[in-house]
Amino acid sequence: MSLDVVDLRNFYAHPLGKVARRFVGRGIRTHWGDTRGQRVLGIGYPTPYLGLFREQAERCLAFMPASQGVVRWPTARPALAALVEEYDLPLPDATMDRVLLVHALENTADGLSLLREVWRVLAPSGRILVVIPNRRGLWARMDTTPFGQGRPYSRSQIVTLLRETSFTPTSWGEALYMPPIGKRWFMRSAFAWERTGATLSAPFAGVHIVEATKQVFRAIPAAKRAKRRLVPVLEPVLEPVPGGLRCDPLRAE
Repeated sequence: MSLDVVDLRNFYAHPLGKVARRFVGRGIRTHWGDTRGQRVLGIGYPTPYLGLFREQAERCLAFMPASQGVVRWPTARPALAALVEEYDLPLPDATMDRVLLVHALENTADGLSLLREVWRVLAPSGRILVVIPNRRGLWARMDTTPFGQGRPYSRSQIVTLLRETSFTPTSWGEALYMPPIGKRWFMRSAFAWERTGATLSAPFAGVHIVEATKQVFRAIPAAKRAKRRLVPVLEPVLEPVPGGLRCDPLRAE
């Protein structure tokens, strides 16, 4: 079941949401440092992070599923956000260079269908970046934030899902090592938590940040069949001979 867009907007307006946005955004920027001339699509609730690419990318769009709802984005410019059916995106094939999924895969009822639709609209050699709750992390165990909703994933589950939908994982990252505690006095130590967790490669990060590339399989040409020489079929006929008739199968009528 998808979250309501109002709850998502309110979370990112909260101090804890602002801290989460900063750390997750840093992880996203590590993978996608340069998007000049790229067409970038965000699916789910990606608007807190699409601002990283809007000024640089050729085109930047936000698609939000109908079950979740949509908010205007950006607020002071022509709208770039749309309400869509997540399994039937209103785009032609192979039109986007990069696709960012945030609050999307864990909340959809059919992850395979969603990723197959993403594969369809992604250009050859295009890349996706998936931000998804870590099954072993504290954020997935507490439903006070959007990262505690829906279905969290382990690393092996993500790999399996991506490979089943013709994507190849290429790089990994994590974010949100701090516990999801919204007290101001605790959030003063957020940077220390994040730095320590990343240094130790701790397994309890709140989210996985996974980059994958689109696999495009080359069609295998059909094997050439050797031409067979056709031999005409001859009908046997009766040939008169002394004393009666003889059947000659090699003589045609």
